[in-house]
Amino acid sequence: MSMQECHKMEDYARRLQKMIQCQTVSVKDSYDDTEFAKLREVMEELFPLVHKHAKKLTFGDDCWMYCIPGVDTSRNIMLMSHHDVVAVDGEWKYEGFSGEIAEGKIWGRGTVDTKTPLFAEFSALEELLSEGYTFPCNVYIGSSHNEEIAGDGVPKALEYFKEQGITFEAILDEGGAVIDPPVGGMKVEKCAMVAVHEKGFYHLNCTATTGSAHAGLTAGQKATPVERMSAFIHEISSKKVFIRRLNPQITAMFTHMAPYCKFPMNLVFGNLWLFGGILKKIMPSLSPAAGGLLGTTCVFNKIEGSAEVKSCTARATLRPVDSSDWKQDLQSFIEVAKKYDITVEVDEKSEYHEPADMTKTQLVYTFDCIKKIFPAYPPIPMILPAGTDARHFTEICPCVIRFAPIRLSAQQLASVHSENENIDVDAIGDAVAFYKEFVKGYK
Repeated sequence: MSMQECHKMEDYARRLQKMIQCQTVSVKDSYDDTEFAKLREVMEELFPLVHKHAKKLTFGDDCWMYCIPGVDTSRNIMLMSHHDVVAVDGEWKYEGFSGEIAEGKIWGRGTVDTKTPLFAEFSALEELLSEGYTFPCNVYIGSSHNEEIAGDGVPKALEYFKEQGITFEAILDEGGAVIDPPVGGMKVEKCAMVAVHEKGFYHLNCTATTGSAHAGLTAGQKATPVERMSAFIHEISSKKVFIRRLNPQITAMFTHMAPYCKFPMNLVFGNLWLFGGILKKIMPSLSPAAGGLLGTTCVFNKIEGSAEVKSCTARATLRPVDSSDWKQDLQSFIEVAKKYDITVEVDEKSEYHEPADMTKTQLVYTFDCIKKIFPAYPPIPMILPAGTDARHFTEICPCVIRFAPIRLSAQQLASVHSENENIDVDAIGDAVAFYKEFVKGYK
């Protein structure tokens, strides 16, 4: 890297630091604008040309939609990254909102999730405007203030777009990134994992009730709520309650991975017509994440019992992936619960959202941009096990792509919602370059 490039990366880091220092923590059922207002002031300071040329719309308390008009105002694309973060907790090497620049990295909450991508999106458009670039179509930057709590910002923006008859050709949001290979035995250091779909969820409240039972008087009696709930959880967790399948998105992932895998995995991934059945059986043993790609997963994350053993409640989260999983696997869960006289109530849910159409030229174009900026790291389609704001836009955009062009180590990826969140300083420049390439070459 030349001296000029080093200075540019350092400048990016110092500018990003100002965004990281704004403590824009989203809290469910509460909103304090103080830190969000600070961030708005910082954004106006850092990106004057975007604020001069773009039309800004605000939804809810602080969901932004900036639109820079293009030559053809009937066409639209959008870059997305939320600006809210989770709270800082645990033991940090550097203070969580310091934006400390040290060890070739910038540290702080939001560096990965997702103020660095947001900074890169704004920086790319700011630089293109300074160069006098004329946009071929309308280019939006969308950023929610309450993505971390599945808030109302983006849903309100969606309603506006639907009312106005505005649709999008392509939307890029967070999701995948440039990370270590998802399986062992690959010939590349990292892969650019591009999420073309994401799992939804059901939050379920499970309840078992009965009269009290003394431990010495249980013989011949109906099992207590605790015993029934334990047996229920064991069955759901240990048996094949949900269907496993290689859906089109997972099939595409393995097919794209095959050329970069060593023997024998290149043979297996490249011939799914022959080895697909075996793969479905062995994937859960590789890792929980690998197994979760095959269909619905279930996690019990809370269990409580009354002091007198009169009731027991458990909280479960189901994450379906395929359209056919949504009703079918929920019903399978309920049927198992009935065996143990347990009632199931849906508390919250995220509806099924259509995956990106992998035949669209916009997805191919995204892969081409990745190859130009990250030539050593092949783009690989994937399913995201978590949720993003982008899911809401699938009904007005056929190609919603979840990819943040940031290069991450295993530690950096693990730091999301955890301690010592950080990103390499030189990774910021790659992210800016990617968004510039995407917008500048878009036809």
